[in-house]
Amino acid sequence: MRITIRAGHRRRIGHRPRLVHADALDGNAIKATFFTGQPFIASSPTRQRYTMVFTPDGKAKREPLGKAGEKIDGTWKVVKEGFCTSWKGGATNCYRLVTSTVAEGKWAVMKGATTVATWSKEK
Repeated sequence: MRITIRAGHRRRIGHRPRLVHADALDGNAIKATFFTGQPFIASSPTRQRYTMVFTPDGKAKREPLGKAGEKIDGTWKVVKEGFCTSWKGGATNCYRLVTSTVAEGKWAVMKGATTVATWSKEK
């Protein structure tokens, strides 16, 4: 990786800029925004895209957009730090949901300091 310095600025050549994030959403905001039964889009860092539906009764569905992946059911719950999901046949994982400050209508799903997915809602 090359770094160029011009007038006091550093820039990584060949790298996309990272999304800048605001504070994490609390449980009530997560439920009101995403866990309503309405579909939204999740994108993985490997560019796989899914339609996600989280219903108010704690159920979840993930269906791939395109041919990669499989449809899977799971459950969700809100916790102090954010939310947790458990998909059929898998372990429970917990995340924080953070609003992007540079991309309107996008939220980062964070596990620790790592973005594991991006959620988006169409207007």
